[in-house]
Amino acid sequence: MKILMVCLGNICRSPLAEGILKHKLGDDYFVDSAGTINYHEGSHPDERSIRTATKNGIDISRQKSRPITKSDFDKFDLIFCMDKNNYKDVLKLADDSQKHKVRLILDNELEVPDPYFGGIDGFDKVYQMLDESCEIIAEKIKNNTI
Repeated sequence: MKILMVCLGNICRSPLAEGILKHKLGDDYFVDSAGTINYHEGSHPDERSIRTATKNGIDISRQKSRPITKSDFDKFDLIFCMDKNNYKDVLKLADDSQKHKVRLILDNELEVPDPYFGGIDGFDKVYQMLDESCEIIAEKIKNNTI
């Protein structure tokens, strides 16, 4: 199974989500991340995301930002979006037959807040939210219930 995590710029939330889910699933699954904009294309994750991940035993320092592409809908089985705007933007790119792959990462239509304009506490909060969500996703993937 191949899973894609998506946020706006692919430097804060989706790199954390990618790292967390990779850590939980191991090498049997392919996990990647992308952004709905290409503003940060080729950049490493925000330093605060890297520090937060490192503090929790995960290395995301080698990731590089990239925008989501039409071909991602063929390549990935599941595409998780961090917020409703990302979700809407990703759905606009998908063909009707691919829209079932796109989901919000949190249940009950909750959103992962963008910590970019805040301090490290916001990154810690986002990490905790994503860690809990990725735990549920990982269990569902391993049990073939997703």
